[in-house]
Amino acid sequence: MSMRREHLRIARQAGISLVELVMFIVIVSVGLAGILSVMNVTTRHSADPLIRKQALAIAESLLEEIELQAYTANGALPSVAVNGNGKREANNVADYNGFTMSPIRDINGEPISGLEAYGASVDIAPVPLNGVPANDSLKIDVTVTGPSDTRIILTGYRLRYAPNALP
Repeated sequence: MSMRREHLRIARQAGISLVELVMFIVIVSVGLAGILSVMNVTTRHSADPLIRKQALAIAESLLEEIELQAYTANGALPSVAVNGNGKREANNVADYNGFTMSPIRDINGEPISGLEAYGASVDIAPVPLNGVPANDSLKIDVTVTGPSDTRIILTGYRLRYAPNALP
């Protein structure tokens, strides 16, 4: 008789119940849903480095363009002129004060494909810098805004290298 009881006990243990199967399905489903939601968030934000990199490249390019201009600041800071075809016409660093651009264009005024969602602005102010008087140094702030509330600000300084020379 003990053999038969052992056989019955083994027979009852030989499978899973419907309740166990449903619980397994629920637990696995919750786990998969969690993993998929993490992957979704990661994928959605994977383009952000590209957006920041493009905004940084725009800011660096515009800052370099400005810093390569001649230094002349006669107190008042004029603004950069844009001619009829969109080409920027500036004679010196100070001409870029208050300059804004949206969408991003090259120096000849041609829109750059793929950068329609970006904009740039420039603020220039005379500042004293490590013993250099304010009328011989300019602080240049280039701000670029882009998709996904991206905002990059680069600051550069331009000094008058020969203060006694004509501008």
